[in-house]
Amino acid sequence: MKTDIEISREAELLDIDEIANDLGIKSYDKMGKYKAKIDLEYAKESVNKGKLILVTATNPTPFGEGKTTMNVGLSMALNKIGKKAVSVLREPSLGPSFGIKGGATGGGYAQVLPMDEINLHFTGDFHAITSAVNLVAAMIDNHIYHGNEKNIDPKRVVWNRCVDLNDRALREVVIGMGKRTNGFVREDNFDITVATEMMAVFCLANDLDDFKSKVAKMIVAYDYNENPVTVDDIRATGSVVVLMKDALKANLVQTIENTPAIIHGGPFANIAHGCNSIIATRTGLNLCDYVVTEAGFGADLGAEKFNDIKCRLSGLSPDATVIVTTIRALKYHAGMPMDIIEEANLDFLQAGFENLKTHIENMKKFGDNVLVAINKFPADTDEEIALIKNLTDELGVKAIETNVFTDGGDGAIELAEEVVRLAERDNSFHYLYEDDTTIIEKIETIATEIYRAEGVVFSKEAIKEIERIENLGYGSLPVCIAKTQYSLSDDPSNLKGEGDYNITINSVKLNAGAGFIVVLTQNILTMPGLPKQPMAYEIDIDEDGNIFGLS
Repeated sequence: MKTDIEISREAELLDIDEIANDLGIKSYDKMGKYKAKIDLEYAKESVNKGKLILVTATNPTPFGEGKTTMNVGLSMALNKIGKKAVSVLREPSLGPSFGIKGGATGGGYAQVLPMDEINLHFTGDFHAITSAVNLVAAMIDNHIYHGNEKNIDPKRVVWNRCVDLNDRALREVVIGMGKRTNGFVREDNFDITVATEMMAVFCLANDLDDFKSKVAKMIVAYDYNENPVTVDDIRATGSVVVLMKDALKANLVQTIENTPAIIHGGPFANIAHGCNSIIATRTGLNLCDYVVTEAGFGADLGAEKFNDIKCRLSGLSPDATVIVTTIRALKYHAGMPMDIIEEANLDFLQAGFENLKTHIENMKKFGDNVLVAINKFPADTDEEIALIKNLTDELGVKAIETNVFTDGGDGAIELAEEVVRLAERDNSFHYLYEDDTTIIEKIETIATEIYRAEGVVFSKEAIKEIERIENLGYGSLPVCIAKTQYSLSDDPSNLKGEGDYNITINSVKLNAGAGFIVVLTQNILTMPGLPKQPMAYEIDIDEDGNIFGLS
């Protein structure tokens, strides 16, 4: 089969004017022939909302199991059965694109296009976010240098600089070295852009005014009396909003079958909240019958955060949840050796089904309307597919075989029909925990109910910070737990999620602007490093300007 980029080059794209006109969008900024930014007026709350479909997955594997591909394929299939549907996705980060994971535009005949532009600079949103974060950082150090009116303790600056690349050398740095005019010498850190609070605020803002209000409340440091110092305190709010005003408009593109796609925002789900922007989701709901969105990594991470953070802060809720899985992923989670994982083996598959079962049970804790999409690969046997269907039937959930990678929207017609059937029913949506529970209780609820841990172990530093946050009056905020994506536990080597384990909480951070509390488990870093063989080795461009090696 042809590579993703070869398939994308052969696609016949429509001028973005046609995509916008089909959606009824009159006000937009065209950015070349195939991209546009949609005016914020289309993100306003409306009583005429479409159906919101959440696509999530079992825990990921090194192979990549096709969650985004399924999202795109399902949106195209819904259009094929006569529904007006849109795919709403996150923007890819340059970190994975040049690192180990690759891009995030789907695959095969279920892609969003133009894939090379989306995976690289796209419309410049992430550059704007990076610039805004670093502007605030510069203004903090400038404030300290020019008299420190707010009495900032340089050892309690909690605002990190950022870059949208994997660069382990920037995790811990020293700034202000050299001449006195270079500023105050202090330790500093870099995050990857997608893990910053600015990205979270960008994705959780309802409009420009709400974004400005959230930016103003972001805490950048503490003074010598332990009082928080905000972006507004250092007079950076206005400049940040000016930098971000165009980025806040959602991006319109299309799938390989010319189904509209809205792509906006891109926090990771292992170290951040993992959902596209509220602006993008609400825009889709105002324009279409069905919005197919996704949440990053497995349902233990992205989907939990989608439901407990994004839905809580936006008032939105899914009408149905689709859990994507593959035969090889389930065998992988049962411990089947990777060199033989494509061989048929019902015993390993049945053992690995426990991972899918846990995610089904977890999603049922948020709402009734759950189904499974089996992303079929060539090596999968009829017996293996039948086993998964039988096991999910026993849980009262339907599993449907799909072939979107090879067949595009035609490969998910049955899935689309079942999604429509489910979405017509009341989902009985509810959150996992209430606002008025304590921070520790919220963490323990997620750890035991979703991660299936015995309990939680808190470091002294974490306990101290929780007490500070509650004393500041932020104890009612939801929590965003940063955890490995590879396991239900916080140990990436525990693929089966088995045994009596605890979740270890190393540190806690208040994101007052975004409106949630970040909780970091063991060994979690907010600045990834490049692997020994990064994707960047394979990416190049030929004399005709054709990019290759990008996936």
